[in-house]
Amino acid sequence: MNGHVLHMSGVGVRRGRTELLDGVDWTVEEGERWVVVGPNGAGKTTLLRIAATQLYPSRGTVHVLGERLGGGDVFELRPLIGFASSAVAAQIEEDMVVRDLVVSAAYGYLGSGREEYGTPDHARARALLGRWGVLRLEDRAFGTLSEGERKRVLIARALMADPELLLLDEPAAGLDLGGREDLVRRLGALAQDDAAPAMVVVTHHVEEIPPGFTHGLLLSGGRVVAAGPLEQVMTAQHLSRTFGIELKVERDGERWTAQAA
Repeated sequence: MNGHVLHMSGVGVRRGRTELLDGVDWTVEEGERWVVVGPNGAGKTTLLRIAATQLYPSRGTVHVLGERLGGGDVFELRPLIGFASSAVAAQIEEDMVVRDLVVSAAYGYLGSGREEYGTPDHARARALLGRWGVLRLEDRAFGTLSEGERKRVLIARALMADPELLLLDEPAAGLDLGGREDLVRRLGALAQDDAAPAMVVVTHHVEEIPPGFTHGLLLSGGRVVAAGPLEQVMTAQHLSRTFGIELKVERDGERWTAQAA
């Protein structure tokens, strides 16, 4: 039994002649908060889908919550993994009520059929919607929400089953400045909660790294450029190599910025 929250060794994903990931070694421990940064096409979403047990690698080994991927029933693992992404959003029917969408995650469903949910389930769902600032939307149809509102509802849904691993794929994508900063603040508060699960957030932008995050993984061309504690990874040298452009990187407290040198 592997004791890591997430452990990848020599992981590769090949589609035709294209290597989406190549030789990825990565370990996430309990209590760690990771950000995965890289340009378009770097393999970030592919990496996260493997961690979410939604995709099997072409080679290498993956352990998620102590279980080897491919060695057991992933359907038993998935309720322990909170996953929010544009792919999840695309599966949601436009008329699905927000409250039902969130509460159904406690049972591994994507929305409400004829299931009967108990009062504690509804109470938890409402508390999570409140934590992410969208409780007023609980009776709304998912299809009527703005991009920012959808992002927050999906995070609440990802936390509904009290997961041991939380995976968020570009949660700030498409948000305006105010929406981004509010989301980053809320993610920072979650990161600093000792009861929160291990977290992995994917982004293109170092400005979206929330306070309280501890580790970073830089990806470029499907390969790991650097991985480890944030202060060792988010350097001008590493980020310039990752994005293929000379960058200047600055840190103000727990926030980061990068721009062309």
